[in-house]
Amino acid sequence: MTRFRLTIEYDGRPFMGWQRQAHGPSVQQAIEEAAEAISGEQVTVHAAGRTDAGVHAVAMAAHLDMARPITPFRLAEGLNARLRPQPVAILGAEAVGPDWHARFSCTGRRYVYRIVNRRAPLALEAGRAWQVRVPLDAEAMQEAAQALVGRHDFTTFRSAHCQSDSPVKTLDRLVVSRSGDVILVEAAARSFLHHQVRSMVGCLQLVGRGRWSAADLAGALAARDRAALGLNAPPDGLYFTAAEYPGEAAPKPNRR
Repeated sequence: MTRFRLTIEYDGRPFMGWQRQAHGPSVQQAIEEAAEAISGEQVTVHAAGRTDAGVHAVAMAAHLDMARPITPFRLAEGLNARLRPQPVAILGAEAVGPDWHARFSCTGRRYVYRIVNRRAPLALEAGRAWQVRVPLDAEAMQEAAQALVGRHDFTTFRSAHCQSDSPVKTLDRLVVSRSGDVILVEAAARSFLHHQVRSMVGCLQLVGRGRWSAADLAGALAARDRAALGLNAPPDGLYFTAAEYPGEAAPKPNRR
């Protein structure tokens, strides 16, 4: 039995999310079915994170165990062949030790949220970014975002369906930057609550358009009440960009 680490890219639009669902297709199911077609084995694929319906990934880390002798190269090629035409790609595969686990060995996760701030329709990025037509002040968003960095009770920014044992998380990084019409919100932490990044971005958007102040955002955090949330951003602009593991260099900030 060999354990293989996979690096996966996918467009989340056709899927109900990463995790297998009884009511629709998932990324996990697509890869598991491709692996079974190659090996004849029932395979379970474990990922570093469980993205929601419509959320994308540029470098999701995952692993699977396979008894059939196969090289990492042939595994990646075979999976990609079986996955077509679904928008899922295996960017790389490598053999790892039996103790390496995509989820439980992970020490950090990174997301980027893309906002396109313009009036003209999205011809190329519809479903892959959140279009906000009114002008946004990215500098005000960046300044306000720093109130969320650190260890806090993020109940306000937590989905009612979140299964985490505690709402207390440590947010290592939350950076807002603008390049032309594109505003990026980069978030890094060991782990996130369900909908945490989307909820933070939604409230930062309110700051950017002048509806909220930095104090309003800090107040929403302090409220520790989901009812204090201003807005939950849509899944379109959210990308899982990196998973961090012990002994590996931390990835550079994403600038898609």
